[in-house]
Amino acid sequence: MSEYAVIYERGPTSWGAWLPDLPGCVAVAKSRAEVQELIAQAIVLHVESLREHGEPVPEPSSAAGLVELPAA
Repeated sequence: MSEYAVIYERGPTSWGAWLPDLPGCVAVAKSRAEVQELIAQAIVLHVESLREHGEPVPEPSSAAGLVELPAA
């Protein structure tokens, strides 16, 4: 089972999600919880589509992390 890094971004009125390793695989929703559900579904559909069209499924190569800034 592969694990892909997902980037979540909060906008003024919605949340977005995308994957550096799966270009074109995105989701948008009103809440983070909803976008998490949608991106999970989108990943499955995206990978299925790649396989159906005989295209390679990219291996996960990205990682995400948090960096805490020192107090000013």
